[in-house]
Amino acid sequence: MNSRRIVTILVLCLWSLPGWGLSNDRNQPLVIEADKASLDEETGIAVYSGNVLLQQGSIQFKGNRMTVHIKDEGVERLVLEGRPASFVQRMEDDKSDQQAEAGRIEYQADAQRVILQQDARVWREGSEEFSSNRIVVNLLKNTVKAGGDSPGSRVRIILQPRVWQDDEQLPAP
Repeated sequence: MNSRRIVTILVLCLWSLPGWGLSNDRNQPLVIEADKASLDEETGIAVYSGNVLLQQGSIQFKGNRMTVHIKDEGVERLVLEGRPASFVQRMEDDKSDQQAEAGRIEYQADAQRVILQQDARVWREGSEEFSSNRIVVNLLKNTVKAGGDSPGSRVRIILQPRVWQDDEQLPAP
């Protein structure tokens, strides 16, 4: 497999990540920028380092290093590392971006799972915030698990209060 084929496979697989971003994001060009890139056709590993930016429409990944593992002509795993690594997306009918950051963001293609580790945080501007040392998002089952096994590992969720109108009645206890 030559380097051009690795890049083509990477682009096609990232382009088809399910449930991410706006519906027209798939029609936007995929842009990868980094200070350095290394593509190894024998191992199927592509490494981008230094001010890494991966962008397609409203979807944006940023970090210090991105490693892409390619197997059987598809992305097996993508690991983005940074201080922090970050992810931003705009979903259909949302007025604000969904954002995430962590020391490490890993996407496992077969399991359709995103793992955020090391001071992980997921939030939407002016809305809820979810933080933990480890957050696992299962894209197939639409589930989130958080927390770690170490002592002192805690999960923190911030929920914004409902804005009550002056003429609304509070629910009876």
